[in-house]
Amino acid sequence: MVTPLEPRTSSSEQAKPPFWRNITVVKWAAQIGFLAFFVWFFWILITQAASNLADTGIPFSWDFLAEPLGVLLGEGFTTQPASGIEALAVGMVNMLRITLSGIVAATILGTLIGIARLSHNWIVSKVANAYIEFFRNIPLLVQIYFWSALITTIFGELTVDQEGSGWFFSSSKGVAIPWLIPESGRWQYVALILVGAVVARLAYKWRIRILEEKGLETHALAWGLSVFTTFMVLGWFLHPVMGIFGWLWSALAWVFGNLPVWVFQLALAALAIWVAYRFIKNFLDERRTPAGLAKLTDDDYFRLVVAGFLGLATAAFFLLGPGSATVSRILGRDLTFTMNWGLEPLFDFLARKFDFSTGAPLDFSQPEVVVTGVFPQYSLEAGRAFTPAYLAVWVGVTLYTAAFIGEIVRAGIMAVHRGQNEAASSMGLKRGQVLRLVVLPQAFRIILPPLGSQYLNLAKNTSLGIAVAYADIVQVGQTIYNQEGQTLAVFLIWMGFYSAVSLILSGIVNYYNRKMQLVER
Repeated sequence: MVTPLEPRTSSSEQAKPPFWRNITVVKWAAQIGFLAFFVWFFWILITQAASNLADTGIPFSWDFLAEPLGVLLGEGFTTQPASGIEALAVGMVNMLRITLSGIVAATILGTLIGIARLSHNWIVSKVANAYIEFFRNIPLLVQIYFWSALITTIFGELTVDQEGSGWFFSSSKGVAIPWLIPESGRWQYVALILVGAVVARLAYKWRIRILEEKGLETHALAWGLSVFTTFMVLGWFLHPVMGIFGWLWSALAWVFGNLPVWVFQLALAALAIWVAYRFIKNFLDERRTPAGLAKLTDDDYFRLVVAGFLGLATAAFFLLGPGSATVSRILGRDLTFTMNWGLEPLFDFLARKFDFSTGAPLDFSQPEVVVTGVFPQYSLEAGRAFTPAYLAVWVGVTLYTAAFIGEIVRAGIMAVHRGQNEAASSMGLKRGQVLRLVVLPQAFRIILPPLGSQYLNLAKNTSLGIAVAYADIVQVGQTIYNQEGQTLAVFLIWMGFYSAVSLILSGIVNYYNRKMQLVER
């Protein structure tokens, strides 16, 4: 007897796998679990370290930020900090001084070295190659020691006979050169320069738009530079008009000082929800086609859920008790570590600076040697003095980073197809014009990502300045924990500061990297 075949069940009628085998559940659980484990592990480390410190009689505390240290720093905007937080601020500024100026100098020098490596001149090419091989293969710490020893030994002692002003001084105490000293009108002048930069940018884009629409030569770059130069020149005489911003800063100081805290809590909560909403909306709009919304993946849903959760969690934080205390500190209602900071003190400070002052923005000043006691010193009010420690670190990280940048530039130029050079040469362009107008603009698309890595290395390598007693954040932090015993707190500040600097530099490089990408049609 033939048994009739049983009808096949459709896939929708088949039994679903248990939730612990569902790929979506597994992916979400893995991500959330890893995040929870990471937060838990970090919390355990911090609490255990704090407990161990308490057992040694030095409990974990941030009180040292408000306490006077009673130490003198080697250099900075103040050498006698009133508190621990001011001392750390001096170290941060000193580190940023080397980082920002070193990035500019290393980029220029590295680009020239990279171009010289490809020169047809045999001597120029070999000298550039020798530079790269020499500085790249010697440890940076050794180079910093070398420059420190060279600077302190090659220059003579600063003597009483040199007392007075001059154009240039060099001694074992460093180098002093003429400098532009900021005066009372600098705030209005800087504000006018920023306005000029915005107007110059608009003029540049306007000329570019005419070039694209009509095909006429509009000299967009020359227009932008001319507008910016005009603002710089006229601003020297007209900067007092920017004192009108003083009224704006005064009004903002009144707003942040008199409105109830709950108003700002509601505003920040609404802002958090709006940011989450905009992220979700833009995310969905990017996946919307004329046929409708594209199918979202599990990762897409996860991003949307996380964005919504973070927005609601941030809004709840600001609406609850912790948010009230946080907003009070942001506004400046509560003094934190005896520092008068916050939005109200900030705008009060700006209102005092924008007061229609007619003083010159800058004053040219020659360096000066003064004798206040037994030993002569460089004056802090005249010219600019660079200590041996600063020069050693700056020269070391600049020359060392420039060697790597030179190789990156050389590789980027060689990555541009040879046909680009030949086509540009066939149009009658000279070698310098080919390099400047054709090769380098294409090479920088390749150069920029590894260039950003070198910028990060330069910023972090400044910490080696502790070897020559340069008063950056590492050396200042070491002084603090040697005196106060708060090793864990200082290390947390170090990690937070260097992480912030690295993320900011990475964000800037990534922004320009996206701007320079070719748009495919």
